[in-house]
Parts: sequence; C-alpha cells; structure tokens
Amino acid sequence: MPHAVFIDDDDELRRAAIQTLKLHGLSVEAYAGARAALPALDRDFDGVVVTDIRMPDMDGLELFQRLRDIDPDIPIILITGHGDIAMAVQCMRDGAYDFLSKPYPGDRLVAAITHAAEKRRLVLENRRLREAAFAIEADEVPFIGATPAMQRIKQTLRHIADADVDVLVEGETGTGKEVVATALHRLSRRRHRPLVAINCGALPESIIESELFGHEPGAFTGAQKKRIGRIEHASGGTLFLDEIESMPLAVQVKLLRVLESRQITPLGSNEVRNLDLRVVAATKEDLGSPAIRAKFREDLFYRLNVVTIRIPPLRERREDIPLLFAHYLGHASRRFQRDIPDMPASIRHHLMTHDWPGNVRELAHFAERVVLGVLNTPAPHPAPTQDSALTLPERIEHFEAQLIKDALAAHQGDVKATLDALGIPRKTFYDKLQRHGIDRQQYVGGVEPESF
Repeated sequence: MPHAVFIDDDDELRRAAIQTLKLHGLSVEAYAGARAALPALDRDFDGVVVTDIRMPDMDGLELFQRLRDIDPDIPIILITGHGDIAMAVQCMRDGAYDFLSKPYPGDRLVAAITHAAEKRRLVLENRRLREAAFAIEADEVPFIGATPAMQRIKQTLRHIADADVDVLVEGETGTGKEVVATALHRLSRRRHRPLVAINCGALPESIIESELFGHEPGAFTGAQKKRIGRIEHASGGTLFLDEIESMPLAVQVKLLRVLESRQITPLGSNEVRNLDLRVVAATKEDLGSPAIRAKFREDLFYRLNVVTIRIPPLRERREDIPLLFAHYLGHASRRFQRDIPDMPASIRHHLMTHDWPGNVRELAHFAERVVLGVLNTPAPHPAPTQDSALTLPERIEHFEAQLIKDALAAHQGDVKATLDALGIPRKTFYDKLQRHGIDRQQYVGGVEPESF
C-alpha cells in the first residue's frame, strides 16, 4: 500500500490528515517537526514525504534541500499557505513533486500521495534492476534463480560434480541444459580437460558415426585421413550429447556399448581404446515415456538415467524472471555499450504474464531488444466477445477477479507474495476471494498453505 511521512506542526491538521489517509488504505507516519522525521528518510525510503513549509526549528524548504542531498528521487509534496505558493512553484522547478494550498480537500491529498508513491516504486524498481544487472554472482554454480527448484538443482550439481556418473538433463528448449553440463564440468576434477559438446540433431546421419567414433584411412569412401572421434577426444573430460533423442537408432546401439564398456573402436579399425569420460545427455523429450520407444532405445535410457536433472520452464518459476531479466539486461548493456533504460509498467507486466515458450533464451533476446530500444511488446489480448454484453461495473469485477487469479497462479497460491504483488491489505484480499468465489487452494503448488 502507498506509504507516506506526513510532517506538520499543526496538531489538529496532522490528526485529520492521519485519519484521512488511513481511511483510504494508506500507511502513514506523522511527525510534528522535520528534524524528528529525518532519521526515517534515507535512500531506500519507499514512500512519499508530505511536509508543511512554515515550521519552527527546521522548515519545509530546509528539509527539501536535505532530502535532495539524500536522494533527489524521493517524492516531496509541499503544504503551502497562500503567501508560499510562489515559493512552492520554485521548489517544483527544483524537483519537488507537488504542492497543496491550504485548505486542501482530503481526496486531493490522497490522490497526490498515491501518484507520487507509484512514481517512487518505479524509481526503486529500476534502481534495483540496474544494481542487479551489474552485480557479480559469487556462486560457483552459474545458475540465476532463488526458487526452491533452482536451489535443489544447484545442490544436486555440487553433490555429483566429482562423482563419475552419467547425467540425463531434461528441459524444454531454452531452459539452460548446456549450462548444467558446463557447470558439472567446471565443478568436477575434469575441469582441466575438454568439454566436448555434440548436437545430435544437427549432425547428418551419414557422418554422425564418423564424428562420434572416428575412423581410420580407407574406412569408407572419402576417408583419406585418420580421424579421432569426438567421444575419444572427450576422454579425460566431459562429453555433452545435446538433443540425444534425435540420435539414429543404429548409432544408439554403438553408444550404449561405449557407455557400458568405456571403450571405443574407430570405424575401419580392430583396435579397442579405453576411455575415461563422463557423459551428460540432454533432451527436451521424456525418454522414459512408452510413446518415445519407437525412436529411442529403452536400454540406452536406463543406462543414461543414473542421475536425472529436470530444469523447470520459466512459467513454473516466475519469481526468478526479474533477476534473470536484470542479468541479461546488464549483459546486453555491456555488449552493445548502451545504458539500461527505465522499465515502464508495460514491460513489467509482460515479464510476469507472458508464458515464455522459448524460456531463458527468449528472455535474453527480449532483454537485448529492450536495451537496443527496438522493443515491440505484444498488444494486450482483446476482451472476450461475450464480455461486450456486460455492464461497466460487471467488466471491472471480471477484470479484478482475473488479476487476483493471475497473481495467485504466478505465486503458487502463496498469500504473502500475492498480497505484495497486488498491493492490497490482507482483509481486503480475503473479502475479494469470497466475493469472486476464488478458491486459493487450487493455486497452491510447491509451497505450504498459509494458516488462516
């Protein structure tokens, strides 16, 4: 809820302002003097300052200058008598947000604070975004995310990094499967040996065996020189097989033999060579599903499935989106040598409501477009046709209910996070749930339901 610090040495006016602001759902701290209020006002202050100009000891103008030194972006609303209007106008030119002439209506005060508080919120969000964009993550596991799912992945990577077990990484396109393979390699004792990455879906079937297993001269038409295969080249290090579900069945049989024996025989050779490697395989399919048996061997799946790491898509960890976006903003800013622009409400809304089918890769490209200033955000979807018959109050009720449902879904039914997102008091939240017939438990997933 909007927060205000109200400063006036007139006791009666101060009490009336407190009552008005609280009745309108605003949070308020009141002070009889500017000097007493100063300790509560710093660079991280997240509200609005409303101050009378004429006060003993320290007047509103001196307070205004002090706050400009602390943070010029703190919104300051000045309360003026008739003779102070010219002075207040000059202060607005110097950066004050607004002024109110006595006597002022209560709704005018509420509106001014509400609008100023929104401006302050945007300033602080953009400030935090820039700080996060240029922060250096000290964690040795290069994953950005604080959700429980990402923390579990980090912990798993640390536990298995030095264990010579093969790993299967599952995740949709763009979720960061190669990042997992790179992290495992860098955290392991194999970090000083090669990490060999092969995209199984990008290699033509006619050359994939040669690429993987190598060949001797004359092994087939056109094989004029000896070639060390990618698998043998990875010996001592890590072999990353991306899109392994695309590997031809005939090659899967040979790969299974290599994984079981840790030996390889190049094409056209009878020499068996020993291997020391870890295999990390990545797939966007569920290899354990019976539906995929026609194109992927069950025995190879079980051989790879020693440890499985599933990377959740962005739509399942929306709380990580702002931090990821900040990271890629900083990366794009450095790459293109551009400043990070302010983030309007439309971008924040798009970040938290878009499904991100391309996941982290799509988010990174979105951040690049934001920095380059070539963003073309999708237009909001038009209201359903059946809504056209609703009255304005009915449409507002429908829209409010949908916003609450979206917030609950985004935060998996967590009450505190939903309240923070919606910016409404707890009692109001539960009243609206009851009025709209919304069952919060339907949205609870992965978090303990909050006690009532």
